[in-house]
Amino acid sequence: MLPTVAIVGRPNVGKSTLFNRLVGKKLALVDDQPGVTRDRREGEAHLLGLDFTIVDTAGYEDEDANSLPGRMRMQTEAAVENCDVALFMIDARAGITPLDEEIARWLRANDAPVILVANKAEGKAADDGVMESFSLGLGEPVPFSAEHGQGMADLFQALLPHLEREGDEPHEKEFYEDDESAPLKLAIVGRPNAGKSTLINRLLGENRLLTGPEAGITRDSIAVDWMWTSRDGLERPVRLIDTAGMRKRAKVQEKLEKLAVSDGINAVNFAEVVVLMIDSTRGLEAQDLRIADRVLEEGRALVVALNKWDTVEHGSALYQGIKKALDEGLAQVRGVPIMTISGATGKGLDDLIHVAFETRTAWSQRVSTGVLNRWFETALEANPPPAPGGKRIKLRYITQNKTRPPTFVLFGTRLDDLPESYRRYLVNGIRRELGFGAVPVRLTLRSQKNPYATK
Repeated sequence: MLPTVAIVGRPNVGKSTLFNRLVGKKLALVDDQPGVTRDRREGEAHLLGLDFTIVDTAGYEDEDANSLPGRMRMQTEAAVENCDVALFMIDARAGITPLDEEIARWLRANDAPVILVANKAEGKAADDGVMESFSLGLGEPVPFSAEHGQGMADLFQALLPHLEREGDEPHEKEFYEDDESAPLKLAIVGRPNAGKSTLINRLLGENRLLTGPEAGITRDSIAVDWMWTSRDGLERPVRLIDTAGMRKRAKVQEKLEKLAVSDGINAVNFAEVVVLMIDSTRGLEAQDLRIADRVLEEGRALVVALNKWDTVEHGSALYQGIKKALDEGLAQVRGVPIMTISGATGKGLDDLIHVAFETRTAWSQRVSTGVLNRWFETALEANPPPAPGGKRIKLRYITQNKTRPPTFVLFGTRLDDLPESYRRYLVNGIRRELGFGAVPVRLTLRSQKNPYATK
């Protein structure tokens, strides 16, 4: 386990900018508007050979605990309780504010060591703020610029005594693409207020993610590592990815919401299995089908979870109606697994994770060329390809050239004339006969070149 460093401070002092710099990627959303970050976000940080887990937190605000800012503050407090060292960031150009002083008092009362980071310290305009920060009683500040990367060596020197552990050796397991023991990358998507964060909190057994009645609380896509105990008693690693609620594009006007939705789409691209959460009390809407279609277009395996099922009346009729609508709306993949769950009570969650692992197995499998072509010959005998205009389409052989998603290449002649209906016949046969189930299957057509075509 890597040591943990939490970044804390009031809103808009540059915490997420520092987080992104330390992880080497733009994982956290950054904007001039205060209060962009709401949940805790974790990432692997690398600083001049020093490796640790970095935690970005929401801006600390003195608000009622039941309000949204108050619940955000509780997430920050939890991050500090569980860290090895806290980076308290101030804005050196703005100087020390009453809220900075309140945060300093709170940090001094905690057990975690604190390093004071005076951000935006580039140029002489920040000198007064750096000197003023000594008054916080947290020792000598580290002058820093998260935006420009200045002060990295000083930050390294300040962190080293807290994070260097004698005798520690890394024991990380190396995973390969199709390794069944690798962590399942499971993204949770859906419309706002479908219960995505509540689901993950229930799985983790703690209020790890911010939840509440307000729609659109989640902005960043938050990844949390978790161990699931399977039915045979084995512990299996899962990387749970919470995403922002996705509304119809026409309704997304604010810049921050556009960034959040874009971040969610990126999370789908990096996931293996995607759970589409649907609020059962609202039924299936057109936006749910759009999200599902986007997931399948990206080649991700899809599982549908009907949340709040414990509050539903006439469940059988609702289930059948949603199943029929999904089959009609997602014609390219029929029979997507549909699970009935309750994120609030935990009902059905174990079954959901079990199905997600099974779906990943189907999504990752490879069929030998021999087995594939024996199926192919049988499929051609049962339903030969048509002969449009009296000219025969010759299908010669098929091979699987990729997994995740399973991708096949069909070789033959005059494939430009092959009807889409026959292509669907082959894809459906691959799913049904070769054990791929309801995962997206891609089929590429490759015609043999005619050496006399240009003569």
